[in-house]
Amino acid sequence: MKLGVIAIQGDVSEHVEALENALRQRGENGEVVTIKHKGIVPECDALVLPGGESTTLGKLLMREGIADEIREMNAAGKPIMGTCAGLILLATAGDEQVAKTHQHLLGLMDTTVNRNAFGRQRDSFEIGLELPFLDTPYNAVFIRAPGIVEAGDDVKVLAKIDDMIVAAEQGNVLALAFHPELTEDLRVHQYFLDKLF
Repeated sequence: MKLGVIAIQGDVSEHVEALENALRQRGENGEVVTIKHKGIVPECDALVLPGGESTTLGKLLMREGIADEIREMNAAGKPIMGTCAGLILLATAGDEQVAKTHQHLLGLMDTTVNRNAFGRQRDSFEIGLELPFLDTPYNAVFIRAPGIVEAGDDVKVLAKIDDMIVAAEQGNVLALAFHPELTEDLRVHQYFLDKLF
């Protein structure tokens, strides 16, 4: 079992640690690898796209040839989770800001995103979020967070704040506007791993 975390930018080590702890918690053996170059994604059984600066991440994924590997991974039905900037990259369409910056999108989830749906860095917040796969609210950390403004019929909405979708899944793809790697609560990473075990 090999789990990959895109390591070009963002909360890489936090996701690696969370996945390692989640594997340990469920008594499973597995390796978590970081990915900066082409050639590793095809070896992985699941993949995390972390937060960071989505324009930069998108450009580097294209330049390094990783973007096509991720699309092939999705076509093979392997689990993929995108958090914060990762949610943006998973989308099929973006807002005016995405168009203006010529943002590269992977187009793996039938969604339209608002890149700065919840404002700037100073507008970051935490909230107890109800998620349908958890018994109790999850302390979700939002940092300069994006949101999903439109979702296709095949997209399952998992959580909203007001009218903004902040958690969704489509088949094997899970998109979160918040940062589960920044808490010690492993339930969201466990839910992601449930897609493997």
